[in-house]
Amino acid sequence: MRSEKPNHAPLGLKIATAAGLAFMHLPILLIFLYAFTTEEKSYQFPPPGLTAQWFAVAWSRPDVWAALTLSLKVASIATATALVLGTLCAAAVSQTRFFGREAISLLVILPIALPGIITGIALRSAFSIAEIPFSFWTIVLGHATFCIVVVYNNAVARFRRISGSLIEASMDLGADGFQTFRYVILPNIGTALLAGGMLAFALSFDEVIVTTFTAGQQSTLPIWMLEELIRPRQRPVTNVVAMIVVIVTFLPILGAYYLTRDGDKVAGAGK
Repeated sequence: MRSEKPNHAPLGLKIATAAGLAFMHLPILLIFLYAFTTEEKSYQFPPPGLTAQWFAVAWSRPDVWAALTLSLKVASIATATALVLGTLCAAAVSQTRFFGREAISLLVILPIALPGIITGIALRSAFSIAEIPFSFWTIVLGHATFCIVVVYNNAVARFRRISGSLIEASMDLGADGFQTFRYVILPNIGTALLAGGMLAFALSFDEVIVTTFTAGQQSTLPIWMLEELIRPRQRPVTNVVAMIVVIVTFLPILGAYYLTRDGDKVAGAGK
């Protein structure tokens, strides 16, 4: 019996892959490097020296904490809103048949397909016409528009893998709608919802364009960073904060990847 030899990628393909990864990730590594530089007002390569003092400076600045707190609050509420509305939309589209279903599905995912500046202008115009003052809640509403899409995409894919016979069997055994959702549907879609919530939180936490049009005078952490870049004062502090943003957004994305990579192995998928 012949043993199968592992397939090895050509050298040129390996080099191209390495070059692509370097092109994407070297700028991020530079952010980490310049968070430790001793130079305060300019970027020099290599840095003239390394220090960890800027972490203490960033820790003691109240404007950093205010922006971070605002971003966490907005991302949390926008994600919670998206989990409810995105799940309901996914259930309606995947579990029922009605005229215009595909059109509604397209309309649900449209906000994330449009350029952010279009969404931002549309929201700003709507808030102005309705005479809604720009506040914390207008930021949340703006972020929820695209967070719903992320949750919806994860939930609808998992809903379509659930066998309809499971729901019918639950009803035949006397379970009501809530019990069927709790004991049959939720265990099947739970990881997809968690992954969608993590991705929605990450997207909301580092959103800039839509926030610019809906925040008014408030500054989330990405807006704070954008404003700090045009000032020559303590630029390494901005890089320290950028490191925090990278870590905060990377962890949910990593968690979502591990939760959904085996998404086809759900209860009832083979029935």
